[in-house]
Amino acid sequence: MAKAFNRHFQLLSSSKGAKPSGRLWFPAADVYQVPEGWVVKVELAGVAAEDVEIEVEGNVLYITGCRKDRSCAAGASYHQMEITYSRFEKTLKFPSPIEGVQLDHMFDNGLLIIRLRKA
Repeated sequence: MAKAFNRHFQLLSSSKGAKPSGRLWFPAADVYQVPEGWVVKVELAGVAAEDVEIEVEGNVLYITGCRKDRSCAAGASYHQMEITYSRFEKTLKFPSPIEGVQLDHMFDNGLLIIRLRKA
């Protein structure tokens, strides 16, 4: 049952056919169906709320933005770099239309929590 349900959610190659400029990363996400609609959790540690865009179109949820390195001083040289600082996107396809839902979101300990409530 879980496998069949999970097949409804898929990562689409690039949102709306946009071509990324530079290195693009795809954050991990969890999707839950709840009685009032859906809950989506996206792992976005270090991303500022103002650097995130959320759109709904048909049965697709688009989440895009950019993680910026705000903690390094000018003129610093790096010794080790493992965190990706660039544009990201996550595209989730739902098994039924989600257009017209009430969308609320918040950040909690590095997670973007999106609630999609049925109208």
